Amino acid sequence: MSQYYETNSTTKTNVQEHDVIMRGRRLLDITGVKQVESFDNEEFLLDTVMGFLAIKGQNLQMKNLDVDKGVVSIKGKIFDLVYLDDQHGDKAKGFFSKLFR
Repeated sequence: MSQYYETNSTTKTNVQEHDVIMRGRRLLDITGVKQVESFDNEEFLLDTVMGFLAIKGQNLQMKNLDVDKGVVSIKGKIFDLVYLDDQHGDKAKGFFSKLFR
């Protein structure tokens, strides 16, 4: 007897995708954003479904924000993209302490 399992769309977990698309170091489109923690013209801190994402650059501006879809677009000159997670515990604590002084 052959057995097979059908995947029912109601049993699938609703996990949001997380993509980071950079175009020419000038435009950044990010999906899977849960919350924008802080931002200014040199640094953005985003809470994504894959952890905290720090973006550093120059003349950074939020071009688009769709909180319902979890999409953020940032324009400016991008220098650095860093995920802050448990592996960078001390580094993340230092980063957060600088933010919330």
